[in-house]
Amino acid sequence: MHKKISAIAIKGLALLAVRGTAYLGTSNRAMAQDAVTPYPKMAPIDQYLMTDQSAEIALARSAAPESISRDAEVLVLGRHGFETAVKGKNGFVCIVGRSWTSAPDAEFWNPKVRVPMCVNALAARSYLLHLTKETEWGLAGRTPAQMTESITAAIAKKELPPMESGAMCYMLSKQGYGGDSSPHWPPHLMFFYTDADLASWGANLPGSPVVGMSDPVEHLTQFVIAVERWSDGTEGR
Repeated sequence: MHKKISAIAIKGLALLAVRGTAYLGTSNRAMAQDAVTPYPKMAPIDQYLMTDQSAEIALARSAAPESISRDAEVLVLGRHGFETAVKGKNGFVCIVGRSWTSAPDAEFWNPKVRVPMCVNALAARSYLLHLTKETEWGLAGRTPAQMTESITAAIAKKELPPMESGAMCYMLSKQGYGGDSSPHWPPHLMFFYTDADLASWGANLPGSPVVGMSDPVEHLTQFVIAVERWSDGTEGR
């Protein structure tokens, strides 16, 4: 999930930034790395991991209200990919995304990125499978270009599924780190579709609270809506 953000998405993000609710998309596949990026290559794997598993579980759960996250499954990152740390009961899955799936192009290798997110069951069976597979490829050292090739091939072979209708994600954490260029994201919800029409949601239009982004390589459309409160109930603006 590392393409360059489209021009329309950038305009939409800029609009939200003006409102104090900037959002950095999680689908920004880099076709080529910027020559001046401060992260030109992969850091040692240990830098992408969290040594305190309980801290990673707590960070993952901070993505959604406690009423949801307390019964959610929680995944933590191991040396070869995400592993189940807590079994869930309500179909939700909480996770902390890393740079390969949750940072802008120039920060593809930024080991500091920690993005809490909690997906519903529909997204766990579709969107999350993309995210976890791409994280495995990132840990294996694949470059942005290789990542793109891998995703294209996996989708063509139907190894990665289309988005299920109703797939969504909570991203309401005060914590986490979205990258040097956008360290702290505002609370927001995300909705995932396969090749949806941005106009069907009125996304990116003047006055619309909806930001839409389309990834033609992954056939992924994301709609982002900023909300007023963090997962702990405090004001997010």
